[in-house]
Amino acid sequence: MEDFGEISNFPLPNDMLELIDLGFEIIEEITELIRETPEKDFEEISYELSEIQLVAPIPKPRKNIIGIGLNYTEHVAESARTLDTTGKLPQKPIIFSKPPTTVTGTNTNILLNPKLTQQLDWEVELAVIIGKKGKYVPKADALDYVFGYTVINDISARDCRREGQWIVSKGQDTFAPMGPYLVTKDELPNPHNLNLSLKLNGVEKQNSNTKFLLFNINDLIEDLSTVFTLEPSDIIATGTPSGVGAGRTPQEWMWNGDVVEATVEGIGTIVNTVKEI
Repeated sequence: MEDFGEISNFPLPNDMLELIDLGFEIIEEITELIRETPEKDFEEISYELSEIQLVAPIPKPRKNIIGIGLNYTEHVAESARTLDTTGKLPQKPIIFSKPPTTVTGTNTNILLNPKLTQQLDWEVELAVIIGKKGKYVPKADALDYVFGYTVINDISARDCRREGQWIVSKGQDTFAPMGPYLVTKDELPNPHNLNLSLKLNGVEKQNSNTKFLLFNINDLIEDLSTVFTLEPSDIIATGTPSGVGAGRTPQEWMWNGDVVEATVEGIGTIVNTVKEI
């Protein structure tokens, strides 16, 4: 971003947090600058993807990631069969969180500590990045508060839940692979009709669409902003569809060397390898 700022003679932020703080209007300005910049100027600052390492869009979130549990109907059913959930459809969003240290990028390792878990599971999710401060946001206005979207794999250690509390299960280091990009909301005008899928070692395990969210993004922003103030760069992981390892017969878990690919239409795929520590 700094290189583009130099060739366009326009000061740009150093990272995604600074960009979000400038407000969504800055995206329109940058888009216009890109249109006006000659293609030959881009050649001077361009790299092949094979030459770089993509970090997570927000490598160090300011706050915990907001997670939403049991937010696809079929996932509610499969969780009731194998986990300690009731099987009843939630009447309000189920909220948990993942610490900032869970974040890692694509093409990095998911750390498996066998002393903590023998039940490492996957969960592909669409994540929402908040773009402006909001409290008591009406459902109809909720998408006005969105900056963009990314992919999160909500890694879960199913045998680490404690009396119904999920943060030990979902909050271990590297348990939130994120990326490969943050796509601004103008690029995804309808976030409620996106295919999402996950493969483990090349075999498809999850395949669904965000139109099946029990509580959609508007619902979540209205509810969350009633509970606490949403702020720029807050991250909401909207929940996973059916097909997780815990819901399979027999159950399936991830082990050392396994490769997991999480994909959301219009955003991309994050690829991570499990590494035992």
